[in-house]
Amino acid sequence: MFLLEAKRIFIVIIGGLLNAISLNFFLIEANVYASGFTGTAQLIASISNDFLGIGLSTGILLFLLNIPVLILGWFKVGKGFTIYSIVSVAFSTLFLEFIPIMELSNDIILNAVFGGVIGGVGVGLTLKHGASTGGMDIIAMVLSRMKDKPIGNYFLIMNSIIIVAAGIMYEWENALYTMLTLYVSTRVIDAIHTRHEKVTAMIITHKADELQKAIHNKLVRGITILPAKGAYTKSDKSMLYLVITRYELYDLEQIIHEVDPNAFTNIVETAGIYGFFRRD
Repeated sequence: MFLLEAKRIFIVIIGGLLNAISLNFFLIEANVYASGFTGTAQLIASISNDFLGIGLSTGILLFLLNIPVLILGWFKVGKGFTIYSIVSVAFSTLFLEFIPIMELSNDIILNAVFGGVIGGVGVGLTLKHGASTGGMDIIAMVLSRMKDKPIGNYFLIMNSIIIVAAGIMYEWENALYTMLTLYVSTRVIDAIHTRHEKVTAMIITHKADELQKAIHNKLVRGITILPAKGAYTKSDKSMLYLVITRYELYDLEQIIHEVDPNAFTNIVETAGIYGFFRRD
């Protein structure tokens, strides 16, 4: 258990490092922006430095923007998930402060693409190991537990504000390259983890009752249990059918591994759901 948690924290720190490299080596000097709170902090820092003559640090702004969100996550999402998010934000801030800002290339396309790829790898690894980079991830987690509405709309609104602001304050070319960065980072996250808001899990197991109890102890999600039969062995089994958010995928994988490592699990994308999503 200790090694598992140590690995998780190590991956979160690596994610923070990659996020800082993406910004300080590629995006900041090119005035191309990341998504979510990171892009918001970057944009505020750029405007303050270039138009107001106030030297604000992207790392410090990122940390300050995340403080109220991390407090919200602590009370509404859970202490474990929020602690890993705090580690991610803290190390991202630390790396952003100590890694020098430099321009490796003056080609804005290269900066946009490589910044998006490296940032996407950092976010994807963090999500894959059951943590978040803070900011909109925590807000989305809270909303997914409160409302059964598409949380992608909130990401779209914030990123649209960043893109439009980049176009107004600098050049519309910067806004277009910011869109390129967001597209590239999203595709990389898709390849490593998933950017889909919800996924459906179908679990074939001999330990349906134990799995159901373990899942309900950790996740507030409804489960449908269906009878199943192995085609080759003809043995009676059960299939647990449930829909979860992408943030809960890591926890579900760990539960299955601990309760029934021999279970067969199929995870599929969920385009939309109708009806009641949570459990009483």
